[in-house]
Amino acid sequence: MDLAAEIKKIIAGDVFADEATLKKYSRDASLFSVKPQIVVFPKNIDDIKSVVKFVNKNKTQYPGLSITARSAGTDMTGGPLNESIILDFTKYFNKLKKLEGEYAVVEPGMFYRDFEEETLKQGTIMPSYPASKSLCALGGMVANNAGGEKSLIYGKTIDYVEELKVILSDGEEYRLQDLSGPELKAKIQQSNFEGQLYNRVHALLDKNYDLIQKAKPNVSKNSSGYYLWEAGDRQSLNLAKLMIGAQGTLGIITEIKMRLVKTKQSSGMGVVFVKNLSQLSGLIQKVLPLKPSSFESFDYKTLKLAIRFFPRLLKSIGAKNLFSLGLSFLPDLWTILTFGMPKLVLLVEFEENSQEEVASKLSSLSEALKGAGVKLLLAKNKQQTNKYWTMRRESFNLLRQKVKDKSTAPFIDDVIVLPEKLPEFLPKLYEILNKYKLNYTIAGHMGNGNFHVIPLMNLEDDEELQKIPAAADEVYKLVLDFNGSISAEHNDGLIRSPYLLKMFGAEVYELFKQTKNIFDPNNIFNPGKKVGATMKYALEHIQPK
Repeated sequence: MDLAAEIKKIIAGDVFADEATLKKYSRDASLFSVKPQIVVFPKNIDDIKSVVKFVNKNKTQYPGLSITARSAGTDMTGGPLNESIILDFTKYFNKLKKLEGEYAVVEPGMFYRDFEEETLKQGTIMPSYPASKSLCALGGMVANNAGGEKSLIYGKTIDYVEELKVILSDGEEYRLQDLSGPELKAKIQQSNFEGQLYNRVHALLDKNYDLIQKAKPNVSKNSSGYYLWEAGDRQSLNLAKLMIGAQGTLGIITEIKMRLVKTKQSSGMGVVFVKNLSQLSGLIQKVLPLKPSSFESFDYKTLKLAIRFFPRLLKSIGAKNLFSLGLSFLPDLWTILTFGMPKLVLLVEFEENSQEEVASKLSSLSEALKGAGVKLLLAKNKQQTNKYWTMRRESFNLLRQKVKDKSTAPFIDDVIVLPEKLPEFLPKLYEILNKYKLNYTIAGHMGNGNFHVIPLMNLEDDEELQKIPAAADEVYKLVLDFNGSISAEHNDGLIRSPYLLKMFGAEVYELFKQTKNIFDPNNIFNPGKKVGATMKYALEHIQPK
């Protein structure tokens, strides 16, 4: 079958099957390459419906047919990669449809940077943006349940999505929202596809309620598995909550209604240089009661990388020239010379409604850290604050683009444990990484206990490749021994889906499989993610950058 020709007959949008396009859509920000058959840019809702119905109709004759929705392609797990049909939403489904007060209605292909520009005009923001805020799009943020530097006090994307419009496996569009009482009862009693869906999901949740609630990871952020524990209790049901973080495996999101928050008028940052990991427990206990808006970290390797490539940071930081930017690094260099190279650099940012409140918080931070054996620098202006945020946000891109002989290998990039366990957890994590002689950087969300470990590897070397499953096995065992989650915000994709059985156990994993089957009985939506994944497939599709 000439798939491109057949799809062109039934949609108004664009269809591409040329090698350049297929090569581009074979990659995301992960270490994988999976080549699709065609890339489709749907122009309207009817286009998406037509593709879904076409795939369902032809699935028996052509079992490899499937659909993966994609927005900006910044995912680090292989989530938007597929061997069949890619639906890209950035070309036509990229509009802000409504912005009113503290709510917005937006299409999934709109880039977050454009969305934020509009919300800031009215003094609001969607605060769960990830470090890739200048690159990512809203659809991917919802599909991955994105979180980032502000999730310490603001939570994750799931906390802001009010409603979703979704095309389900019957090829029709539905509005998904929180339902209870007579509304939920009416849905369940419908005899059509929608009624059967609500009936079966409600029954699954009700029958397994205690097991599901017990399965919820005991950490502040989690992107692994299906969020059955968020979908409702015995009196309510919200199918939108199941779509969030599902990586497009249950349906195709076409519209997002989300809540916004008002921006704070003033901010300030303290930068803490830490020499010994044993200091972390005391530091966390001192900092968190002050209620910072962000409590982030990066390691000395990231600091060295930023200093080494500081001309690259010039544009992002907003310095007027190299001399000005160089001067902004002098306090850091002086601290390194007098205090020593830190093991970790912590960023503690406060956002308040007045500069006086910020100054008071920074003063309290200085007082709290006296005698703690750390070095505290206060960012004196917006440029200095942006410098540190750029180091934190741009470390992954610097690794990808500037280290020529090796590739970034994000396969243990999103672990999370309770913050109070970090002093015991981190040395054991370092021990595993050093055991496999991995060259890596670590950055993360200290206030949540969430760390991003990015090894640099020669992915053309078989010995290096063999380290990936071996090191992942040990790291994830360690995380689970500490009752953490293998993914706080980056999700499962190709790389972590094979570990969900180990993380959640056979009973809960079976519920994940049942959930997938209820929504997608023909397995047409983004197969091989969440359930049905194998490490063998993942390893076979690893390719150097």
